[in-house]
Parts: sequence; C-alpha cells; structure tokens
Amino acid sequence: MKIVFMGTPEFAVPTLERLLASQRHRVEAVVTQPDKPAGRGKKLQPPPVKEVALAHGLPVLQPEKIRGMNFDDVLRPFSPDIIVVVAYGKILPPEILQLPPFGCVNLHASLLPKYRGAAPIQWAIINGEKVSGVTIMQLDEGMDTGNIIATEEVEILDDDDAVSLSNMLSVVGAELMVKTLDQIEESGKIESTPQNHEQATYAPMLKKSDGLIPWERRTDEIYCRVRGLLPWPTAFSFLHGKMWKFLKVEPVSEVDSLYLRMQLSKDPKYRPEPGLVTSVVRGKGFTVATGDGAILVRQVQPEAKAVMDASAAVNGRLVQVGDLFVSDPEMLLTDKS
Repeated sequence: MKIVFMGTPEFAVPTLERLLASQRHRVEAVVTQPDKPAGRGKKLQPPPVKEVALAHGLPVLQPEKIRGMNFDDVLRPFSPDIIVVVAYGKILPPEILQLPPFGCVNLHASLLPKYRGAAPIQWAIINGEKVSGVTIMQLDEGMDTGNIIATEEVEILDDDDAVSLSNMLSVVGAELMVKTLDQIEESGKIESTPQNHEQATYAPMLKKSDGLIPWERRTDEIYCRVRGLLPWPTAFSFLHGKMWKFLKVEPVSEVDSLYLRMQLSKDPKYRPEPGLVTSVVRGKGFTVATGDGAILVRQVQPEAKAVMDASAAVNGRLVQVGDLFVSDPEMLLTDKS
C-alpha cells in the first residue's frame, strides 16, 4: 500500500523505519511538526521523524497548522491508500481523515479505552499499572475515540520508567502496525471494534507542577511517580529553597537510623515528618520519610549541579540527616531551573 506517514517524536521512529523496510508497503511522504528551538542557543532542531525521512530521501511536510489550510490538497497528489499516524501531535480534520480509501490509522501507547490523551505511558506508571500496551485504531474526529483494530499487551516491569517503557512500546507498536497493514491489504477492508466509552480513562499532558513529590503519600506511590516522570518534568522537591530532582529511588521496608532511634527513645509514638531525611545508607544514598515509611534515594540532581549519585550528595555535605524536603507549589513561582 502507498502510505503517508504522520509522526513527530522518537516514539514514532521505529514504526517509520519498519515501514521503510517493508517489501509490501511504500511510504510516499512524511508529515511532521515544525522544527523547534532547543538548547541554550535555541537552535532549531528537527523532529526525530524528519531526520529519518530525510536520510531516506522522502518528501517532508511540516505545516504549522492543518485545520482550515486545505492540507488535504497538499496530500492528495501522493495518492495514499492509507495514512499512518504515530504521535503526530495534532487532531486531524475530517477532510484528511476521509482522504485515503482506508482512512487514517493510529498507533496509541495504551490499551484503549484506558489512558486516552497525550501522556499514556507516564500516567500508567504513575498510577502503578502492571500492564500497558499498544492499540491500533481507526482515527475519527475525537481524541483517541476511534474503533480498535488491534492491541498487544506489554508487562510493566518493577524497574521500568517512562523512557524504558516508551522504548519497548514503540518497538512492539511498530511490529503490530506492519502486521495490521498487511492484514488490511490482504482482506481489502478494516475490521474493527467500537470502544466502550464508559470505560475510558484519561492521560492529560504533563505539567511541571506534576513533578512535585507529595511526601505524605505512600512509598509505592512516590516510587511510581519518580519513574513515570522521567525524562520530564522529573520528580522534584525543595531543600533550603533549592530544587532537587529525584531521578532514581527504591522502596525500603525498614530504616536502621540512629536519628529515629533517638527520637523514639524520647517519644515511642514519634513519626518523622514526610520529606525528612531520616538516614544515610553507606554507598547507596539517603532515605526520606514518606506517608507510610521511607524511600531510598539513589540518584539526584541538586539545583545548579550535575546529576550525581545520592551518596555523592551526602559525601559532599549537600544533604544530611534531619534536613527536610518540601514540595510547595509556591516555590515554583521563583524557580528558574
């Protein structure tokens, strides 16, 4: 089949590469988001999909807008049999949805109807899900509301973060997309099932404030939040008015702490305030009190510092037992990191 591919970030690259390697399908053109300024110099950076497309000599289209711009007239000369969409970043208007004979199919990084929206991978981890997956669906005018063509489940491992899970789902999704296109070509039709909209859940775009660590929550919730918020906005808290990013943590069941033993000797009912640094674990890092225990911090990035092992932060006297991390939204008003 002749294909117009629409996608933007790294997640979309495996599907594009898999289609380019296919003997049965031919990518006629690629549509992606405009180049964006990045880095300290704000130099324009092409999307990952554009780099792959140019390396294969494909026409690349980067419209600022596709609604009300007669963009279907731009695509029509490519005569696509189908449009494949993977994390393009914009909802397609009716004239594009109706352009190809087989319409538009989309790869979504969740098991729909769960986690519709912009950040399904991150919210699945944050919410402690044990299973995720990918869905191939027929696009309609809604946000991830189209009929389901195919799905494949993927286990979320205990040490998965949003980066590792995204990498896995992108590869699984690429294979499923090619298999789906093969079946459509062979049968000459798309077989699909409507979603149960009553079971829908949503995964809204992340905001920087989502990174604030709620230390009063359970340890497992904080552990999931840290993993789900990589690489942006990352989980963070404030110590002495400075932002600290928490990049790797581990749940701990017990904390052997001289500080806690001393406090308990004074008051057997003592419970450390959530966010309090309660112990140093030699060669590993430090523990921070949570709503139901403590969490071991393994890797951090203090404000204006490089990423470092938490043990290095202890050895450098950047943090010590008795310090209190606070996650106050008001701190974000003055934060510049």
